Amino acid sequence: MCADLSWTNRTLLVCDRSSFLDHKNRVSSQVEQLHFTYKVSLLLPGCSSTPSYLDSVLKSFTSFYLIRKLPIYELLDKDFLKRAVYQGAVYGLSFRTRMDEDNCVALMPNGHLVLSLDKDSFEVLGFEGKPSRFNHRWVVSVDLTDRSMAPGGRGYLKLLTGLKSRLQLQTDFLLSHHPGGGASLQPLLSRYDWSEHKPEVSRRCLNDLTCPSPRSCDPHSLLEWLGAVDADVSSENSSSSFLSSLVCPEADSRLRHALSVCVSGLLLPDHLLRLIQELRYHLQQPQLESWVSLTVHGFTDSPVSWGDGQQRVSNGGHTFYSLMMFHDHTYHLYRSPGTPHTGPP
Repeated sequence: MCADLSWTNRTLLVCDRSSFLDHKNRVSSQVEQLHFTYKVSLLLPGCSSTPSYLDSVLKSFTSFYLIRKLPIYELLDKDFLKRAVYQGAVYGLSFRTRMDEDNCVALMPNGHLVLSLDKDSFEVLGFEGKPSRFNHRWVVSVDLTDRSMAPGGRGYLKLLTGLKSRLQLQTDFLLSHHPGGGASLQPLLSRYDWSEHKPEVSRRCLNDLTCPSPRSCDPHSLLEWLGAVDADVSSENSSSSFLSSLVCPEADSRLRHALSVCVSGLLLPDHLLRLIQELRYHLQQPQLESWVSLTVHGFTDSPVSWGDGQQRVSNGGHTFYSLMMFHDHTYHLYRSPGTPHTGPP
């Protein structure tokens, strides 16, 4: 087999170094631009249990809902638009659909409905769209808050007819709403089989953890080390199998105690901003290490990646960033957008 490597897309790693005290820092915009987050990993050096103030933030994460076999035309329901879409930020995502095989749907907090469709489904829908930049698919993006999409209008009726009478697209669907929560979603939920879920929190206490220097370590090596810790993979550089070529960075120190915390579910940007603020407070506590890390992973099969940008599964399909925070309010922000065209702002 022969592959033309000249067509292989580059994987980017961008590192921003700044301070939370700088009003131009990009942390908040970074968090807000990744709409659909399924996992957050924390590494807390010097801790053997979760401090109460951090535990309180983790427990405050909003519930989300799984609706089974939701007809997508229900997202155009007049009552749902009035109670939820027009009144706050709705986060909705098709569940267990694959970007390279299935039709995928996202309802974004700015009121945009995004459909990633195969060619046949797009033609059956009969609504305006554009070919994807990355694969043989079509993307339909509609601003449900625009006057042209007001219930009863021409654009609204055309899309409603396409989804209700022609394509009849339905899927399991994850849904969350801020600030209304379940109350604003209840009329829609009551018509279908649904279940409520709280983000799951898991913790692992680590002892005698070898650690590189976060400030001076090469970014690629540091992220490999963080990934090895999160995955509970030994960072010992000796290898018993030629199949393994992973070499973690040389350790500069050894942590007597560290706590690895993982939160998974449909996580909202507001959750993460509160968590980052609490981590900054955590770093000011005496007798703790001078840094913590937070790594955020986006949903692999979301039709959108950063902001309104299209997702590209064939390039790895993941979108993540890692934030290394220090006690002096400085931070290192590592971003891996995948390609130059799908990257964060």
